Amino acid sequence: MKKLSHTNEDGKARMVDVGNKSMQQRTAIAEGHIQLSAETLQLIRDNEIRKGDVLTVAEIAGIQAAKKTSELIPLCHPLALTKVKVSTEIVDDGIKVTGEARCIGQTGVEMEALTAVHIALLTIYDMCKAVDKEMLMGDIRLIGKTKTDL
Repeated sequence: MKKLSHTNEDGKARMVDVGNKSMQQRTAIAEGHIQLSAETLQLIRDNEIRKGDVLTVAEIAGIQAAKKTSELIPLCHPLALTKVKVSTEIVDDGIKVTGEARCIGQTGVEMEALTAVHIALLTIYDMCKAVDKEMLMGDIRLIGKTKTDL
């Protein structure tokens, strides 16, 4: 039987050894969307959601989440992030969230960018659930990643 690359000799899951990889500047960008009612969007625009400033809180939550990715996702390497940016944009039918993560390291930062987007969207959901029962999150995806030799 062929041994899987992500398991050890006992067939148990393990972190991938990246020790022999060179240090590189790595960047990843992800995005996602939450569909909201027109009434909810107006409440957000007017900063009238009872829990507070939805867009700012979601952006901060996404940044915090990116920094905690290795604690949330088993087998994910802890990274020394050099940049995390989460931005929210009100669009016609909801809010678009974009997350960017950057580090100098031996493994990619796509999990951090994706985690930032997911948690920002969940934060929007949490803050708006009292006024909008039809919210729909989706289109969460990695839109790009780069690595540059130092």
